Amino acid sequence: MEKILEARHIDKYFKKPNKFHVLKDINFFIEKGEFASIMGKSGCGKSTLLYILSTMDTDYSGELLIQNDLVTGRNSNELARIRNKHIGFVFQFHYLLPEFSVLENVMIPAKKLGEYSSEQIRENALKKLRNLGIEKLADKKAFNISGGEKQRVAIARALINDPLIIMGDEPTGNLDSYNSDKVFNEFRKLSSEQGLSLLVVTHDEDFAKNTDRIITMEDGKILNSN
Repeated sequence: MEKILEARHIDKYFKKPNKFHVLKDINFFIEKGEFASIMGKSGCGKSTLLYILSTMDTDYSGELLIQNDLVTGRNSNELARIRNKHIGFVFQFHYLLPEFSVLENVMIPAKKLGEYSSEQIRENALKKLRNLGIEKLADKKAFNISGGEKQRVAIARALINDPLIIMGDEPTGNLDSYNSDKVFNEFRKLSSEQGLSLLVVTHDEDFAKNTDRIITMEDGKILNSN
């Protein structure tokens, strides 16, 4: 068993307007190739937890480990690099740059990382689009494609640096059931065929029940993670 991500005794307080204990002693881990979902009512701390796990929020107590390396306490430059190299993000809104082509959007995180030449990045981006069955969209402007296509482009962008884990925050929240199923199936393929780990916050029970494990949250605590 290889742990890709682990949270140990994570606590988080909001300080304003009043002190509020939003996450309470969170402990769990995600294994290599595991496809897990986080569920719970609005306000239970799901998205707050995801921002800590993604290293974007560092104001917490406890420990966060990625591939058994402690990342808690690292400086902002180190965290930015860890985030860009090891974590792919898919949000409810795609955050594509509308005037850029699909291919250019997918290439952005790899250019930021700067480990490969532009030509290598371009080839890799085309490969990611091909794997998702949307290579034909490569030269289209992002504003010119459908909502379902935009979300699949966002998945390709999340994959460009070959991350250890994909994190999703309501990635099917703006999609109809047909496109939600397509996104789910792409995630499932990434897990089963490529051994990629996925952790997705969702309100969609149909989506969650088909993942390997549902982590249920309530009032800032994990109730179960079966």
